[in-house]
Amino acid sequence: MGLFTAKTPALIGVDISSTAVKLLQLGQVGGRYRVEHYAVEPLPPNAVVEKNIVEVEAVGEALRRALNRSGAKTRSAAAAVAGSAVITKIIPMPADLSEDDMEAQIQVEANQYIPYPIEEVSLDFEVVGPVKDNPDMVNVLLAASRTENVDLRVAALDLGGLSARVMDVEAFAMENAYRLITDQLSVSKDAVVAVVDVGATMTTLIVLRNQRTIYSREQVFGGKQLTDEVMRRYGLSYEEAGLAKRQGGLPESYEVEVLEPFKEAMVQQISRLLQFFFAGSEYSRVDQVVLAGGCASIAGVSDLIEEQLGVPCVVANPLSNMALSNRVQAQALAQDAPALMIACGLALRSFD
Repeated sequence: MGLFTAKTPALIGVDISSTAVKLLQLGQVGGRYRVEHYAVEPLPPNAVVEKNIVEVEAVGEALRRALNRSGAKTRSAAAAVAGSAVITKIIPMPADLSEDDMEAQIQVEANQYIPYPIEEVSLDFEVVGPVKDNPDMVNVLLAASRTENVDLRVAALDLGGLSARVMDVEAFAMENAYRLITDQLSVSKDAVVAVVDVGATMTTLIVLRNQRTIYSREQVFGGKQLTDEVMRRYGLSYEEAGLAKRQGGLPESYEVEVLEPFKEAMVQQISRLLQFFFAGSEYSRVDQVVLAGGCASIAGVSDLIEEQLGVPCVVANPLSNMALSNRVQAQALAQDAPALMIACGLALRSFD
């Protein structure tokens, strides 16, 4: 690297979910990634509903608190919009187009694929490779989201003292982080692997083959259902219920009457998502399930998935091979790791 070439500025990966904001900044030391800064900060109820920001100020304040707690100095961020807010399409295009010509043609073509007026949409595209059996054409991935989805995230980051440098799609960020966990899997590289991220209110499935996403789908289900049930049954506030879930202290009946039914429901939801995938593709099975998201940490849930779906299941830890800076608490990080797939995939954009 020359003296005058600009080094890519470090980016903080920011995952805004329905119940928390998660920040993660990575560095590189001796060929290994290192976790430099991280923080998870809870959001007030309904500040974000099913990945849509409702109260920008509340999200901005949570981001500011998380940023202060993380100790990070950089202010450049990579964030993502939810898959449900994005339309993606693969469009074949002539391989010899310049980038400007391609952009102009995509603006024209996009009208066919996007059900909103083009002036209300933020677009991006990426060449993903040659068209099979036609060397003169390339496949271009078009991703489009309503500008308001992007603007709300940019505004929340601004209020939190961060500036958005990269806006990604959550499923792509998960795919990006997936390469960090391939060595934790018991299957070959070309295996069909389902990554299921069970968050607070949304469950996202991405299916990968050769480490590329071949299918993604979201549905409304998540750990908030467990929190709500704990609140209802034991007369706790939202905050108390969340704490009790993590730290214990609930009556003995909790395991059998509340947690077990939730785990069963979670397995059913995952099974349903996989059925949608099988119904719409040439595949009738997956070789491995990777469980991510806040609910992945529930004891025994991966064994239950393995038992009921008959597929090996592993809990994702995208940070397992990383060094940690002395500011980072290893124990807290290990507990949060399965929920940091999206933040991690975004933080990796520093090294593009």
